[in-house]
Amino acid sequence: MKVIIVGAGIGGLTLALMLHKRGIECEVFESVRELKPLGVGINLLPHAATELKDVGMLETLQANAVETSALHYYNRFGQSIWQEPRGLAAGYAVPQLSIHRGRLQLLLAEAVRERLGADKLHTGKAFESLTQDADGVTALFRDRSNNGAAVDFRGDVLVGADGIHSAVRKGFYPDRDEFRFSGRILWRAVTYTRPYLDGRTMFMAGYQDQKFVAYPIVDEAAPAGTVAINWIAELSVPEDRVSYTDWNRVVDKSVFASEFQSWKWPWIDIPALIDGTEAIYEFPLVDKDPLPRWTHGKATLMGDAAHPLYPIGSNGSAQAILDARCLADRLLETVQKHHRNVEAALKEYEAERLPATTGIILRNRLNGPEQVMQMAHERAPDGFAHINDVIPQEVLEEVSLRYKRAAGFDPSKLKANKA
Repeated sequence: MKVIIVGAGIGGLTLALMLHKRGIECEVFESVRELKPLGVGINLLPHAATELKDVGMLETLQANAVETSALHYYNRFGQSIWQEPRGLAAGYAVPQLSIHRGRLQLLLAEAVRERLGADKLHTGKAFESLTQDADGVTALFRDRSNNGAAVDFRGDVLVGADGIHSAVRKGFYPDRDEFRFSGRILWRAVTYTRPYLDGRTMFMAGYQDQKFVAYPIVDEAAPAGTVAINWIAELSVPEDRVSYTDWNRVVDKSVFASEFQSWKWPWIDIPALIDGTEAIYEFPLVDKDPLPRWTHGKATLMGDAAHPLYPIGSNGSAQAILDARCLADRLLETVQKHHRNVEAALKEYEAERLPATTGIILRNRLNGPEQVMQMAHERAPDGFAHINDVIPQEVLEEVSLRYKRAAGFDPSKLKANKA
């Protein structure tokens, strides 16, 4: 069996490593000519870290990440709503890792080249279309390193792992597949500054219409005595402020910073954090409605190409990694059981993963685990003496556990699976 993977993002590269471990041939095709460490920080939750451990990547990632110790939620006055340990501190067998997305991608790409061969990762190949017949799939690409010359590749299966702007998905759903805007914009940046709290805590503050998130990541460029703090500011805005064709653009802090001027607390100064950065990148907070199906014959989707999520609950990359593991397992079963065809394997993969990720899309629209901040704001907009005066402790605990169960990192379940 040979698998064509369209897209060398986190999901596509992880799938390549998982297929290789299972003895399944694959090649990865990426539209950009050169992979660069683009993006900002992400969190790899324990269920994702467990899967990457299984392909021998965990130690490498630990050396390039901060092991998150805790997650804290605060209101807009800096009053504590909910705190919980994370990763090893929460009893998981593996850590939660805060890492630069671009660094993670390059580490995975290096592993693919070393294990599969450098000739199995093709760059500068922009997917254009696919055709299928009884014996397999033919993918047509435009070679961006050769004046857009047409080049085709043949395989038994094609997987669209080409992200939120997926060309493979567009081929399956050319119409009525628009982005769904949340009404909010994110501004993301990294600031070199002194560590806060224990130096390994992720925090979120505010509520749905105004939020700030921060956590430390590894960055060798940080001057001595400082750490790199990855942060995200978020505000509700009028829809006419949004352009879906101008993503990741650099903006000035004046666009949003005034809304956070009073957010100074004993353990962190958010205005100073915003002032201290060199470049701020703007993103609309969007997702897409769940698809009726991902699989079309011998081709399927995964990751953001299949189920773009609001970046709530630190689950985008994690769900792509879970897709990869499930898909690799189903394809291995097809190889082992010669009477099964690849179409059946892809349908089984879809039957497992589509409902699970649809649930996360919908829960993230309701703010996922961050809904405790919205609850606190609605019940006590001017603050509180103690959070349990406005939200019972058992409700806070249930919101946290319910999302872990839905997203696949319920501690008791992960421990049972690995027992």
